[in-house]
Amino acid sequence: MDMLWNGWGDPAKAAPLPETVTGLLHDLLGVQPRSTPVLGLDDIRPPAPTATPAALRALAAAVGDEHVRTDAESRVRHTRGKSTPDLLRLRAGDVSDVPQAVVLPATHDEVLDVLRACAAHGLAVVPFGGGTSVVGGLAPQRSAFVALDLRRMNALLDLDPVSRTAVLQPGLRAPEAEALLAAEGFTLGHFPQSFEWATIGGFAAARSSGQASAGYGRFDEMVLALTLATPEGTLETGRAPRSAAGPDLRQLILGSEGAFGVITSVTVRIRPLPEVRIYEGWRFGSFEEGTAALRRLAQDGPRPTVLRLSDETETLIGLAQPDAIGADLAAGGAGCLAIAGYEGTAEDTAYRRERAAAVLADCGGTPVGAEPGERWAHGRYSAPYLRDALLDAGAFAETLETAAFWSRVPELYTAVRTALTDTLTQAGTPPLVMCHISHVYENGASLYFTVVSAQGEDPVAHWTPAKHAANEAVLAAGGTISHHHGVGTDHRDWYVREAGPLGISALHAVKRRLDPEGLLNPGVLLPTD
Repeated sequence: MDMLWNGWGDPAKAAPLPETVTGLLHDLLGVQPRSTPVLGLDDIRPPAPTATPAALRALAAAVGDEHVRTDAESRVRHTRGKSTPDLLRLRAGDVSDVPQAVVLPATHDEVLDVLRACAAHGLAVVPFGGGTSVVGGLAPQRSAFVALDLRRMNALLDLDPVSRTAVLQPGLRAPEAEALLAAEGFTLGHFPQSFEWATIGGFAAARSSGQASAGYGRFDEMVLALTLATPEGTLETGRAPRSAAGPDLRQLILGSEGAFGVITSVTVRIRPLPEVRIYEGWRFGSFEEGTAALRRLAQDGPRPTVLRLSDETETLIGLAQPDAIGADLAAGGAGCLAIAGYEGTAEDTAYRRERAAAVLADCGGTPVGAEPGERWAHGRYSAPYLRDALLDAGAFAETLETAAFWSRVPELYTAVRTALTDTLTQAGTPPLVMCHISHVYENGASLYFTVVSAQGEDPVAHWTPAKHAANEAVLAAGGTISHHHGVGTDHRDWYVREAGPLGISALHAVKRRLDPEGLLNPGVLLPTD
């Protein structure tokens, strides 16, 4: 099944907002119903491909005629990613940066052949997994490019139960990977919000972090080895769980966002399927108080598998249940909701849960039972559908995230909220800004912001200054420009400043060696030379 072309996920799961919510949006933010009709896929007319017949023949020779697609629908479905500006442009019929063709290889060697064909004919290449990028990671600065769709590379190649490792192909979607591993009694334990549609290769390319990262770790911590296809040949990395044999070349590939090559296999650490999964809620009087509790668990333990904290606004609005948005507001609810989840053996889970509860209570937390935790678990992948429903109703909704050391978290939280609120208010669309701590570490945490406002006359133009102001606030407050969404084109200029001139120069040198013609995702991650 293909994802909704102008929105998120399974079209059957899309649902309009309840009237109570649209009324609340109007009263709080001045949101007005959409005045323009939503275009259908048949209404979109992308420009005709300009790739030469010789180029298309070379691509067909690499993967077979039936796996080179130049029809309008295939090309539109591979245009950009799933950020709110991406979707707004698609909904307005703007497909000016549509790929010339969609190419579907089945093997590592076919990927190499495609790269050679593109090099010979001057075509750029954008690796395409689930298409879930929200930072411009599928929007290269080159008009003549092909989308390299890896969906045919979707196998579990090997599973070593003794070492607890698995070798996965990059086009394997996360639910399929979990099903294949579960059949053997294992799990990867990687459950980001994009879980239903994102792919293994995308997780590695973007340094993904899942909602159970407190227990299972980030995806880059799970990766033991990688295979990369480049225009200059094959790069193999990782042959042992740890090594002192020079710098770790895996780190050049993890987070490279398709700019250095195409990931064609990933060897990951796996864990036994948990016997039990328990999620529960805790209430804190303030975001500051809840943050201190999460820091104590992250630093001193015991660390739950899932640990997250919503600020007062996010708790009040109740994003986890679209049909109950605003219920706490009407009831006069207060405080901040934390979710603690435990996965593992029954004995270990009971032990960690009891000890963690003592810490949370000692830090001022009040247990509120299983219902909030189960509600969160049930709706953990629903936020992108809610975003689409908000767009349909005339609201603007977008997210951004960052991370910092614990001592900088309060300043970072305030700085980003202020930047977003001030910029959008000055533009005449005062926002609702919500935030939660989504991932915790011994030394710091990630902050995930959700912004809702009226769309204004030009919603993309209205958002851009606010996004830039938030990026500036992140760097000024000591945060990283991205914790798990990646760099893409949206964050690139701020990543250049974060990495510094010498660091960017070193990465450019790597790109010139692996991709001398600059064909791979040009302008994504790194500025073009």
